[in-house]
Amino acid sequence: MSINDSARSMVILTLESLDIPPAGDIVAIFFGIIAYCLILFFQSMLLITIVVKRNLHKPMYILLFNLFICDLIGATAFYPQLICSILFQSREISYPVCALQGFLIHMYGVGSALFLTVMAFDRYIAICKPLRYHTLMTGDTLIKLILMVWVIDLAMHMSLFMLTMSKEICRTNIVDTFCNHPSLMKLSCEDMRPSNYYGMFTIALVQGSAILIVSLSYIKILITCFSTKQEKSISKAIHTCGTHLVVYLSFEVNVLFTLISHRLESASPYLRRIFGVSIVIFPPIINPLIYGLKTREIRQTILMFTQRKVF
Repeated sequence: MSINDSARSMVILTLESLDIPPAGDIVAIFFGIIAYCLILFFQSMLLITIVVKRNLHKPMYILLFNLFICDLIGATAFYPQLICSILFQSREISYPVCALQGFLIHMYGVGSALFLTVMAFDRYIAICKPLRYHTLMTGDTLIKLILMVWVIDLAMHMSLFMLTMSKEICRTNIVDTFCNHPSLMKLSCEDMRPSNYYGMFTIALVQGSAILIVSLSYIKILITCFSTKQEKSISKAIHTCGTHLVVYLSFEVNVLFTLISHRLESASPYLRRIFGVSIVIFPPIINPLIYGLKTREIRQTILMFTQRKVF
């Protein structure tokens, strides 16, 4: 039986089981709460630090500020629902809440990928065109880049979810451990090819462009640094490129595998869930450590604040 728009707000969906043994519920709740609290603490600390300290009002740190906001969106969309699900022993979720969770998680994923791309472009200009950095990365240019990322992210997912949610649904089982666009798309018995093709088009356009820009940026950075034949420049390139590139590529592999696996019947559902969950669990924890606390200026500022409070 199909469910139309008027009755959809009352529909209760069932998420895929977490397969946690009864004895592990308390452990899972404990680690879920600890992980979410740590994410909130570190992300908020870094956001406040960047806002308060005027010497951090530079393009790289402002981009980091937006990346941390994306992490908070993803973590807040995922952890509270997961903790409540385990706490109340229920995998049920209403359709509007499910759609909101999926929308926010997709906003987080694409927003993070795009801001990491802009960060790579910023590093390319800083290392390859240092004398023109302040004329190229002006305040107006930075604002335009940030607005462009948020507008693309918001417009793409609003149109994608509106196209999917305009279809009547005839199923109530979400084939994943959390809500996302592919699992919402599978609730409908109507022809979902337009939504599927549009989703694949946006994946190819956004992710393909991001990977191309990041790859070209870091190739140029490495060529520039190695052409100088200075150990300091090479060390700076490895420090700048290595960590960012590893995190970026691991994030992209997870995102692409999760999104594409929903469209391949032969893909293992268990492997798909593992990759899907890892997208929203690890980056919000790792990003503050790698891009925040490991950055010298931010680390020194936080240590200065801490020493003031202690002494």
